[in-house]
Amino acid sequence: MAREMGGPMRASVRRVGVRKIRTAELVHRGGMRFDAETGTGRHYVFGDDSETNEYSPMETLAAAIGACTAMDVVSILEKKRQVIDSYRVEVKADQRAEYPQVFTRVDITHVIEGPVVVEVAVRRAVELSAAKYCPINAMVSAGACAVHHHFRMRCTGDVPAEAEGEVMVTGPERRPDIVA
Repeated sequence: MAREMGGPMRASVRRVGVRKIRTAELVHRGGMRFDAETGTGRHYVFGDDSETNEYSPMETLAAAIGACTAMDVVSILEKKRQVIDSYRVEVKADQRAEYPQVFTRVDITHVIEGPVVVEVAVRRAVELSAAKYCPINAMVSAGACAVHHHFRMRCTGDVPAEAEGEVMVTGPERRPDIVA
């Protein structure tokens, strides 16, 4: 997608001091449709028509928080030498009816199965993602939204085990290190 004026976007992620500057440009294509291009050249079509695969901004945010925490958790579990056969993240976001229609609660459940899966390692990975590493969780929970972080796990190895529970709740407005 070329910019309307000035040619194609060429900037990717820029660093300014210790910060990263992320960019995106959206071009209105009629109705509620917007073509988006990020600074790294990724393309999205935002809109309200799911039949033509347009992305809802709020559904995208729900998926993004799941993806962000999942990337953290899988990386931490690998470092903890957990061996997993399957991993999925379930996200349920409650959006209020009144404007602005913000999320008021998000439930994230990490579902993990494998031959070497230890409950304490799973809980710690989810906790580290929620409290320290996931920037999308930090932004969402710094506002009006409570984010509940859960897990369900099943070890299929020599010592079978199953466990589930809530690890922690982040937000609402409990991140002074982010909003200060």
